[in-house]
Amino acid sequence: MAASGIGFPPGLKFYPTDKDLVLHYLYRKVTLPSGEPEFIAEIDLHKYDPWELPGEALGGGREWYFYSRRQRSQRKNSIEYQTAASGYWMVTEMEEPILNGGKTVGHKRSLVFCTGKAPLGTRTSWVMDEYRLADSMIKGSKKRGASKSVSGDWVLCRIHERDVETDSSYGDDGRELSCLDEIFVSLDDLDEISLPCSSSDRFIQ
Repeated sequence: MAASGIGFPPGLKFYPTDKDLVLHYLYRKVTLPSGEPEFIAEIDLHKYDPWELPGEALGGGREWYFYSRRQRSQRKNSIEYQTAASGYWMVTEMEEPILNGGKTVGHKRSLVFCTGKAPLGTRTSWVMDEYRLADSMIKGSKKRGASKSVSGDWVLCRIHERDVETDSSYGDDGRELSCLDEIFVSLDDLDEISLPCSSSDRFIQ
């Protein structure tokens, strides 16, 4: 089901928090019987390139949301990644917990899309946040008599394209800067700053 035909009233945009996405959307998706109406699309993420997804997923500004079955991650040279159409999604951050009242209800991790074959692909400006339910939430819903089909296979994904023109981690040619590159850029910026003259300099002709 594509979500491209779904619209919001004028002035209303879809900007949920991390907790909203886990508790009010992903949890309902996992625990409610199939057939319940959904306005976030189900997409097989790994059949698409990220630039194809905006036409298929629910959009909120420059971000797009969709459900997908979680793919088992692979590793090469300590790089954790998931395959996609013409490249792969590389994990860039460790999972971080999403809390509600001090209780962990879900987990979030960030990935960046790379073209080519892992682990030697080229990074792009497309990034994704992947949300999954905490195991305790799944076990708790089963104890409360939820559907037998409840599982942690579903994830909720949010993608967007990073603006390389305003992102300081990218160079003028769009390539991502290394740590050393960023240091040299910052030193170049210092050279452009006119420093005030000392009192002795004022008398030098």
